[in-house]
Amino acid sequence: MGTAVTFDIRTGPSPAVTEALARAVAWLHHVDRVFSPYRPDSQITCLAQGRLTVGECDPDVADVLRRCDELEHLTGGAFTCRPGGRLDPSGLVKGWAVERASTILHDAGARDHCVNGGGDVQARGEAHPGHPWHIGVTDPRHRDRLITAVAGHDLAVATSGSTERGAHIIDPRTGRPATGLASITLVGRHLTDVDALATAAFAMGGSARAWTDAHPGIEALAVASDGSAWCTTGFEDIALFLPRKGISVPDRSEGRPRSMRG
Repeated sequence: MGTAVTFDIRTGPSPAVTEALARAVAWLHHVDRVFSPYRPDSQITCLAQGRLTVGECDPDVADVLRRCDELEHLTGGAFTCRPGGRLDPSGLVKGWAVERASTILHDAGARDHCVNGGGDVQARGEAHPGHPWHIGVTDPRHRDRLITAVAGHDLAVATSGSTERGAHIIDPRTGRPATGLASITLVGRHLTDVDALATAAFAMGGSARAWTDAHPGIEALAVASDGSAWCTTGFEDIALFLPRKGISVPDRSEGRPRSMRG
């Protein structure tokens, strides 16, 4: 689907890990054949054109569409697999596919690895013995700089924004491009959820702050279109540093925003 995927495996080489890596790569190619909306012969394309039914597709198609419907409900319509009436579950599929590739490696004994799908990351275990993974987050205003980095052992990090592809994310509730944020990064445990919810949160614009605050297990850092930034309370616990300019962080004791400098 036009996305580069890289694997960083820190576990020592073994026949089992080598075979698992081959299976993980084969899995990603299978996902592309089934789900890519850019391929005229993919099952998703055929389903959208009425040339296949859901029952005639790979069983994963029904599972993905069911999960998309659940996320649409969870986000109040900010996420959908039918933008503009066109069937396209890519907002869920990339993170889901990368997370499953990570699971293939983990189950084969590669407990310390990182899979990066177009900048969205599923990390497991450690980068080095005793050291967590460090995942950088690019500044949407200066693509050659990091706005922050997060640290963790088992974490998923996904960013949605308009810097690279312009205003390509449509708010399904209005049918217009989402313009309230320059970028938003979500951090959680599972890339399947984090990647899709980052897209939804970007579409929410300013209301993403209250929405992410209300959902435990997900931390967020957002840069608004005017250059201001905010993050959830727990984000500062996993961030190696915060932006140098003032960033609004909820006060732990009073539940009100306060300004921090990193």
